[in-house]
Amino acid sequence: MATIAVYDLEHNKISDIELSDEVFNAEVKEYLIHEAVKIQLANRRAGTVATKNRSEVSGGGKKPFRQKGTGNARQGCSRAPQYPGGGVAFGPQPKIYNLSMNKKARKAALRSALSLVYKNNRLTVMDSYNLGEISTKKFANVLSKFDLNKALLVVDGDINNREIELSARNVKDIKVLRADGLNIFDIMKYKNVILSREAVAKVEGALQS
Repeated sequence: MATIAVYDLEHNKISDIELSDEVFNAEVKEYLIHEAVKIQLANRRAGTVATKNRSEVSGGGKKPFRQKGTGNARQGCSRAPQYPGGGVAFGPQPKIYNLSMNKKARKAALRSALSLVYKNNRLTVMDSYNLGEISTKKFANVLSKFDLNKALLVVDGDINNREIELSARNVKDIKVLRADGLNIFDIMKYKNVILSREAVAKVEGALQS
């Protein structure tokens, strides 16, 4: 099995833990990662852009002028697209962008993303995130000791992580995410991924077949 060092907040190595090869050392399937990111971004789209066509614009029910004898082209409505204030021809309409991915493929994509992070030495495991108090300065000092920037911190959602969540929220390019909310886009967006020991166990439990 793959192994990785576990550190405390002072960057002192405490021990080594074994990682599941199925989750952290699997074959990297880049096409699945790409598909999962594409689906996640598509599902964020609201699809609410809309314009009014000539039937939806108010007014214009009366023929603007008689059919013949004026020298102008015949017109049936003053709310046609060629008039100021008229409806839009072939304008955008609300659209549903939702895409889906089956559970098996989604899990395989997450395993591929985590394996890619591990194989590129961008994965760090901490014994705990216990700062003792809510302090952005303390948290920034921890990151400086590990020489980490643009990092995704994954915490165990069953533990009270209020200290770390509040301490990290004002630090640039840092995001705290609960293990049950782990997703492809955030894994690929951030340069480094930091997991607590408890989060490792939770992620492995969720992604092992």
